[in-house]
Amino acid sequence: MAPPLSKNRLIGYARISTEDQAHDAQLDELRAAGCAEIHQEHGSGASRARPVLARLVRDINPGEVLVVVRLDRLARSVSHLLEVIERLEAKKAHFRSLRDPIDTSTPQGIFSLHVLGAVAQLERSLISERTRAGIKAAKARGKKPGNPGMRERRPDAIRKIALAREKVYLDELIASADRWMPTVRRMRPQHPWEDVVRVLADSGQAWTVARLRRAVGKLVSQHMADPVLLRPAPRTNPEDRLMTLIAGIAMTDPSLSLREIGVQLERMRERTPRGSLRWSASSVKKQLDRARKVGLALPVSTHDAN
Repeated sequence: MAPPLSKNRLIGYARISTEDQAHDAQLDELRAAGCAEIHQEHGSGASRARPVLARLVRDINPGEVLVVVRLDRLARSVSHLLEVIERLEAKKAHFRSLRDPIDTSTPQGIFSLHVLGAVAQLERSLISERTRAGIKAAKARGKKPGNPGMRERRPDAIRKIALAREKVYLDELIASADRWMPTVRRMRPQHPWEDVVRVLADSGQAWTVARLRRAVGKLVSQHMADPVLLRPAPRTNPEDRLMTLIAGIAMTDPSLSLREIGVQLERMRERTPRGSLRWSASSVKKQLDRARKVGLALPVSTHDAN
């Protein structure tokens, strides 16, 4: 059994792939390692759908350590492992596998992670090379690439491919939802989709209105999101739209100062009520004060930063 890992709070994650297995062995090791709490999940190793893991990564706090018994309990591939670790690093949290030399809170663990990154790149290159070679060889033998059923437009083949694509799409939405759904939940339906997309774009996420509405609609259809998010936004005059947009930015990230909100508005090319593209802290504060007067629940921590 591994000894307790560090003074940081340890959060365990245990996954089994079939219902007839048991978590007991994983739970014992995670408890022995000193995990303050342990999250359990049932799911295939190949599936992208890991709702328990997605919530855990979303809610983990800075300095906390996500702990697993083995790497295969967490990730379905090297690239998926690196993606999860990258999201943990963005939250200033760490990761450790008890049976593997991966601990992102230590220099040795970081080195091992870099080696894994190189292996992932090699893996992608080899797969691409083998795919191209296979297609070339098949063409040389007179075979056409692709699914024969799809080439013949057979309804059963088309239906099967469509269902498989929908499952992949849903799995990808679930895996990424912790990056964009919090903003959607805070802003919808009070704000139009266009404003939500612009706030997400400012944080580096590329969405269109159509793609975002489809994504939210899909989660609603799976009972994973509130249908109220799809309601039409109320009609507002231009100044009220600006007020609610600024309120939405403040609610999305309560740590932002007035000046930081102003900088975000300038990046979004939002004009002040007087038509200027330059936002002062006082102009932002005026809009937030208006929002509070009409009853919007704003964070009390919004402040100016000199």
